[in-house]
Amino acid sequence: MKYDPIKNVFAKTVARNTFLRKIFYWLLDLMFLRSWHVRKMIREVFPHTDKKLDIYDAGMGFGQYSYFLAKRFPNCTILGVDVKDDQVADCNYFFSKAGYKNAKFEIADLTKINIENKYDFILCVDVMEHIEEDELVFRNYQRALKPGGKLLINTPSNLGGSDAHDEDDESFIEEHARLGYSKEDIEGKLNSAGLTMTHFKYAYGKYGTISWRWGIKYPILMAGASKILILILPLYYLFTLWFVLILMWMDLNTDNPEGTGVTLVAEKI
Repeated sequence: MKYDPIKNVFAKTVARNTFLRKIFYWLLDLMFLRSWHVRKMIREVFPHTDKKLDIYDAGMGFGQYSYFLAKRFPNCTILGVDVKDDQVADCNYFFSKAGYKNAKFEIADLTKINIENKYDFILCVDVMEHIEEDELVFRNYQRALKPGGKLLINTPSNLGGSDAHDEDDESFIEEHARLGYSKEDIEGKLNSAGLTMTHFKYAYGKYGTISWRWGIKYPILMAGASKILILILPLYYLFTLWFVLILMWMDLNTDNPEGTGVTLVAEKI
């Protein structure tokens, strides 16, 4: 059993219940280390919460980062886009019901957007690994940013970031157009698009990789193996969650020399 279908089941369950959807967002932020890194990087790049930002959430998925941004920057305006119409509809419903009038969501193909000098910040989390024409999308981002605008990308590295370590491995995560990026590869593509990388951090180093396996991968494999094992997952987390969260904190606060994930910021000079 792969982990994207599991997340989709939860998302459908909470789609039209604002309280449960907030709990779902909280769980995603708690259990997925990439969210820790993304939120920390946003705080570093934009330390002042009163800024009036025009934000583009590229491939917003369930909308968890748009929710974080709408709360952190009450004066911002957010446009979230995705190719999945059900996720767009669910996000528009939730944000309207939850009272966040500064966020809207539309269907869009990132390879076809044609926006010029409009956004202060583009957020792109777990998206680029799904897109073959990544250099085209980087150029689209550059054109859409205002001068001085920033692009934050979180994506797998080429060091096993799709839970696969060579071309013959089957990814546990599925649907990836590439195994991941090296620092040199993604920096070169960003530079070619007219963007300058200002921040770079490896996530899921030695501590984060262990936390991913014990906190996400093994429980999902258990759930896929037997319905009986699903019943013991609360007991499993009772004994392992503290260990997983400590490892995640260590990864967040360690300058990892390498890792299976990448979080970076690039700027339009």
